[in-house]
Amino acid sequence: MAIAIPQPAVRRRLDGERVVRGVLLAAFALFLWVFLAWPMAQIAWRSLLDNHGRFIGLANYVRYVSTPSIGVSIVNSLTVALAAMAVTVALAFVYAFALTRVQLPGRGFFRLVAMLPIFAPSLVSAIAFVYAFGNNGIVTRQTGLNIGIYGAKGIVLAEIFYCFPHAMLILMAAFAAADARLYDAAAALGASRLKTFLTVTLPGVKYGLMSACFVVFTLVITDFGVPKVVGGKFSVMATEIYNQVIGQQNFTMGATVSVVLLIPAALACVIDRVVQRRQYALVSSSARPLTPSRGAWSRVLLFAYCALVAGVILGIYAVIVGASLVTRWPYNFALTLKHYRFDTIGGYTPLLNSLGVAALTAVVGTVITFAGAYLVEKSRTRARGALYMLSLLPVAVPGMVLGLAYIFVFNAAGSVLNRLYGTLAILVISNLVHYFTVPFLTATTSLKQMDAEFENVSASLGVPFYRTFWRVSVPIALPSIVGISMYFFLNAMVTLSAVVFLVAPGTELAAVAVLLLDDAGESAQATAMSVLIIGLGLLTRLVYWALLRGVTRRTQAWTAR
Repeated sequence: MAIAIPQPAVRRRLDGERVVRGVLLAAFALFLWVFLAWPMAQIAWRSLLDNHGRFIGLANYVRYVSTPSIGVSIVNSLTVALAAMAVTVALAFVYAFALTRVQLPGRGFFRLVAMLPIFAPSLVSAIAFVYAFGNNGIVTRQTGLNIGIYGAKGIVLAEIFYCFPHAMLILMAAFAAADARLYDAAAALGASRLKTFLTVTLPGVKYGLMSACFVVFTLVITDFGVPKVVGGKFSVMATEIYNQVIGQQNFTMGATVSVVLLIPAALACVIDRVVQRRQYALVSSSARPLTPSRGAWSRVLLFAYCALVAGVILGIYAVIVGASLVTRWPYNFALTLKHYRFDTIGGYTPLLNSLGVAALTAVVGTVITFAGAYLVEKSRTRARGALYMLSLLPVAVPGMVLGLAYIFVFNAAGSVLNRLYGTLAILVISNLVHYFTVPFLTATTSLKQMDAEFENVSASLGVPFYRTFWRVSVPIALPSIVGISMYFFLNAMVTLSAVVFLVAPGTELAAVAVLLLDDAGESAQATAMSVLIIGLGLLTRLVYWALLRGVTRRTQAWTAR
């Protein structure tokens, strides 16, 4: 005989759950407001004031565009971003095609090598290009050919190197989603390889191609590390913000340039979202996977291409490692470890700080991101749409803009948030917010794949939603959670632009130390710190890979046939 639960008890339990859910949603909304919306509002407001705090309207913007030495940074930024985008996507397109559509020997090796630039700050690639192609670079001295690395040419080359893996990963995912029936139909109709490529392959990957273009464009136009090292007198918006704030202490003009920089970055993200919404399913339930080609000539040519690209990447990293291990590059190649002492920056403190900040960012960021995504996805409240849109905003905010906004908010006299400024906590928060959108979308996608009946059945059995979250949602989504924590950790280890304004004595990070060492003329020590960052990134990736395999085996056995 079933025992009836008294209605008042049920009502009290439901009311209690509703209060808990509401409090958690309010806490998540407060987090987004305090650490994202409010700082962005502050930087927009400061761009309308003068250095004495008086309201002057759009005068700063008029001065910005009318001052040739400052206003030219807009054109320069767009020029190098478009050039790097075109070349990077073209190179990555062929590379991704070779790894997915051809039975290429050594595919795993080629993919691993192409991923190496992800494990280092962007300025590391610029430093390596200086060591290789600078006025006293090894290639310049050996060949006598000076390509003029400083300026627009150097920025474009280093950005291509840095952005290549990002474009490659997107295009590989696009190429992997192919239906063999379309190619069979093209062959049956007698279409040539060129015709098949133009009418089947390109339309099938066009959305991935567009996404790769927008991602590379955003990365280049918001990057600070590469232009700082090899830009020379070629001013771009990111370095102009740094010069105005650090060099001239002109915070209002820094805020003005930041708002201008937000426009192309935000526009690229909006266009990318619109394009993604128009994307339709290319693979149906009856689709057949495409078997990679075995053509002899295509394998030979594409293998040569991939070997050439991989060789360049390995060569650049060989320069970084070599410069850190020799006495004086390129004059004295006697081996030494003296550059790894880091005596000019107080030893290994920046590296240890980076490990601590990255670990805290991974833990705290994963908890807030997944819990917030769960509350937004599973709650049917009026605030759901606003919270979702606000969670997408960080992807359009350049790191330097966010860092400058945090100066205005957290360094304000009398503010209750002032205690965070100059601590490792503000660096963790900055990284968390800067890289928030991708993990949030990952968590949301994972949660959308779960049937809503889980919550309905739990509610009918009187199980609180937070227990369902912990015992059902978290175990099912554990592989995604591990991936989210890895994303936070690796990005927090290599970030520069989001923290360059926020570090203080005692809280220096490894990427900032590389910048400071290079500025001080200690380039060899900068390369040594870069080697350690790359090594720790690769080690972390290996640990996460092993952890992910173990988690998948223990928690996802129900998915096996």
